[in-house]
Amino acid sequence: MSKKEALTRAAAELLWERGYTGTSPAKVLERAHAGQGSMYHHFSGKAELALEAMTRMSEELRDRAERALDGEGGAVARIDAFLDLERDPLAGCRLGRLTQDYDVVTDDRLRAPLAEFFSWLDERLTAVLAEGVRTGELRPGTDPVAIAALIMATVQGGYVLARAWQQPEAFQRAVEGVRRVLADLRADPGQD
Repeated sequence: MSKKEALTRAAAELLWERGYTGTSPAKVLERAHAGQGSMYHHFSGKAELALEAMTRMSEELRDRAERALDGEGGAVARIDAFLDLERDPLAGCRLGRLTQDYDVVTDDRLRAPLAEFFSWLDERLTAVLAEGVRTGELRPGTDPVAIAALIMATVQGGYVLARAWQQPEAFQRAVEGVRRVLADLRADPGQD
């Protein structure tokens, strides 16, 4: 692995664990087993390294979500596959956690990968749900935009509850709630 890759991975891990404010260049260098010159050879500073790491995290999360949402079955089965993605509720969402960091949300450049990922996810979930309405799997009148927002809010809120209570089950209960909403929206509730 190149030093640039090691620095990017180390920064991504630390951003997830500590946020932007809590991630120091010294900690990144320590985790990457790199000398100070390595970081400044590849990046102009902490912000540029963080941007690279956040962009990488966004791409990885997008690939995982896309595999689920583009999988087999109807709309509800694919949404279920997305909800079933392996997650560590107590660690929180890699990108969602960064939306709570003042230095990230007040910097348009740093916020961009977060906004782009969540916009993409919103559009992708909306498209899958709209397909479900078009094919008759979901009841007419189902609002794909509102339900996509509900799914994203439930997943992010599930992380918050799990972390606040230190109970991974809180995340699972939130996800189960959105599954029940989807089940109630089925045109034929007996469908698998």
